[in-house]
Amino acid sequence: MPKKKTTRKSAAKRSVTLAHSSTDLERHVNAPGRKALVKQVREKINQLGVTYIYFQFVSVTGRIVGKGIPADHWERVSERGFQLVYGSTANLFIDRHGEYIGYGPEASELVGIPDPETFVQLPWDKRIARVFCTCFRNREERVNPGGHLTSDCRGNLRIIHDEFMAKHKLHMRIGTEPEMMWLKLDENRELKGGVTKPNCYHIDQFEELRPAFMQVIEYAQAMGLDMIQGDHEDAPGQLELNWMFDTPMRNSDRLTTYRQICAQVAREKGLHACFMSKPFMNVSASGCHHNVSLWSGGAPKVNPLHHKPLPGLDGVFTYQEGGTNHFMPDAKIDKVKPGPVGLKSIGGVIEHLKALTSIGSSTVNSYRRLWDTGFWAPVFADWGFQNRTCALRVSAPGRFEYRSVDSMVNPYLMAAALLKAFDDGLTRNLDPGEPEERNIYEAMEAGKMVKKLPMTLGDALQALEQDKVIRAAMPGDMYKVYHHYKNDEWEKFNHTVTNWDLEQYLDCLP
Repeated sequence: MPKKKTTRKSAAKRSVTLAHSSTDLERHVNAPGRKALVKQVREKINQLGVTYIYFQFVSVTGRIVGKGIPADHWERVSERGFQLVYGSTANLFIDRHGEYIGYGPEASELVGIPDPETFVQLPWDKRIARVFCTCFRNREERVNPGGHLTSDCRGNLRIIHDEFMAKHKLHMRIGTEPEMMWLKLDENRELKGGVTKPNCYHIDQFEELRPAFMQVIEYAQAMGLDMIQGDHEDAPGQLELNWMFDTPMRNSDRLTTYRQICAQVAREKGLHACFMSKPFMNVSASGCHHNVSLWSGGAPKVNPLHHKPLPGLDGVFTYQEGGTNHFMPDAKIDKVKPGPVGLKSIGGVIEHLKALTSIGSSTVNSYRRLWDTGFWAPVFADWGFQNRTCALRVSAPGRFEYRSVDSMVNPYLMAAALLKAFDDGLTRNLDPGEPEERNIYEAMEAGKMVKKLPMTLGDALQALEQDKVIRAAMPGDMYKVYHHYKNDEWEKFNHTVTNWDLEQYLDCLP
């Protein structure tokens, strides 16, 4: 048979098709196994009676943003995505000069592509489901069309963790300890303080919040969080509820989901779910300690506590189990200290603690937590065993607790930054020194020289600017957006006249 003639028009069309199929966006859409997951979501939609879906991603500050779309359009959105302005990754906020943060109104619109494995029904309104999305540059961009949107913190974490695993043949697992406060509202919905007294671990105060936390637990379990323990902390209305640790992406998604759940329960109970780090003086702030370890092997497994049929895809209820924990002590070297991988990783975190503080303590208010001393918050760059005066402590064999992080943290940025610190420690064989077993203040009185963490957001941002390793956790536009947003926050604080100014200076002369 004669060959089919190739016209210039058909060749150009094929060239465009090949170009589009090679973009980050199209590779994501056509990833192996994704079409089967999209089909499974349709089956779940029909089975559960879902009629509406929240397509959501996470902004630079950890806020959940996105769009709501009828479930009838699931297949179309799964392939083509939805569009939203680039500035949504910075909450579409303006700075003190009236300029949009990160991206101006002339910027293109991002394309959000749903990750079907994160699809789950909302237990408080079963007509609605949610799915997390990965963000890409618009297909029509002149530069890097369909490329990964570097201001997408969730997408960045996936890439950075994949790169870490390829280089070190290890993966990270994280368990977070999110503290937050349940506050009362008056008839005008103004805050009236905490629901309970600031009595740590008192079951009586825990019981006072039972209507709220039991509803949180019920919703959390329905959305894939394997809840394991909880307690009343030592601030008004302050609770900490924990779930099983997992890979960085799934744990970050679950912390984000937990915050949404708490906000919903607060609406139902007429309360306010407060994630501000320190709303009250002279009591503890709300932290969000990260318990971290590095593993090889293991496999994802659907939690047997969740009985089928599940109100979402298996991925929502999956945890990484088994394998080898490389933070465990090497008995041939030392029965107590973490093994070489753990020590080098700690060395990397100690090396970069100042810059890490800008991410873990990300607001002006975060530093009230560090200044109000005597309430457990770490302010010194050191590590030890069960030593809560240090920024890091080995809280149990096989993991360490990163403590310089509070309730306002963006978990995707924090996990990515810790991965970069670990990578630097492993690559450069960084030695963290000997663990400090004394109270750090007593050690300093005895002559130990210890570096202090940044004590203002401004100082922390300067440390981040000078640290190329931690800045690498914010590739492309991410650092530009983060620096613009947070530097503007610091400038707004510095130029604002507050009640403190009036009380201090109004009558200071003559």
